Amino acid sequence: MADAVEDVASKVQLDELLKSSPIVIVKFYSNDDESCRQIEPLYQALASQIGRPRLLVFAKVDNDTCQDLVQEYGITVLPTFILFRKGTLMHTVQGANSAELRNVIGKIVSELEHLVEGMGGEGGPPEAWKGAEIPKGYGDVTDQVELRGCELLNADDNAGPVKVLFESSKPSALGLGKSTATDWVQSGSDDQLLLFIPFQSTIKLHTLQITSVIPQGNTDVSRPVEIGLFLNRTSNMDFGEAEDAEPTQSITLEPEHWNSESTASISLRFVKFQKTNTLTIFVQQGDGEADAVRIDRIKLIGEAGAKRDMGKLQKLDDDE
Repeated sequence: MADAVEDVASKVQLDELLKSSPIVIVKFYSNDDESCRQIEPLYQALASQIGRPRLLVFAKVDNDTCQDLVQEYGITVLPTFILFRKGTLMHTVQGANSAELRNVIGKIVSELEHLVEGMGGEGGPPEAWKGAEIPKGYGDVTDQVELRGCELLNADDNAGPVKVLFESSKPSALGLGKSTATDWVQSGSDDQLLLFIPFQSTIKLHTLQITSVIPQGNTDVSRPVEIGLFLNRTSNMDFGEAEDAEPTQSITLEPEHWNSESTASISLRFVKFQKTNTLTIFVQQGDGEADAVRIDRIKLIGEAGAKRDMGKLQKLDDDE
């Protein structure tokens, strides 16, 4: 059973693994940590049961001997499980949380099953779900989001974490008739949300795609209607500041903007968004009289630039 998990001893080895396998799950551990020892049998069992060579790979990194990787991924809790899809960090599970680990891996396995069915059982990278068509000449740059730096204010505690907004998988509420997992977020005390998104590189942002699936018969939540976008803030705003500040672009979404995939594709003032280091999305108001507003996915379309140092964010003018 031990052979089911690949030992990673260097950054070069991990980088090669991320290039060769579309889905990689990495456990950071220490042999001296009791929590790591307790969850190891479960991790080994999952690797044996669902691991697939060059498709879904389970790996582990010794926290005591690979300090370069520990620092690169900001490991502060043991064990920590990091899940990569096509080389991009998608999920992090901290601690010996077997329920959360099973839940996250379960979602990936579901995607994997669809992939294998569509390819007649052959391996290969999963196709990302499209909520709307991507404008010609541009690409999906959602993988440039620095997930660890994202912050969502006024989120309902019972909804999913902010990182689910940037998943490439199809929202569970679409095609199933109802949500079977908390892969969406919604507001808590009222119908406002403030989302701060830092990027790994300076990007040219062309289009913002927002998916909001309202379960049939649910009148307690609504889709966003009034949205303000702010550029290159060094941290999240508070609601009072967002109300008073002049946004880089204001958006009003009408019912006809939402397609059959519950996605609105918003064209941005491309000249304004040529040098985007961070984006703040202020959902100021939802539709109708609902007490909360819901978002299932956010996709960012444009062009990515060179990666930058996330510790040296500088506040830039909106007009730059």
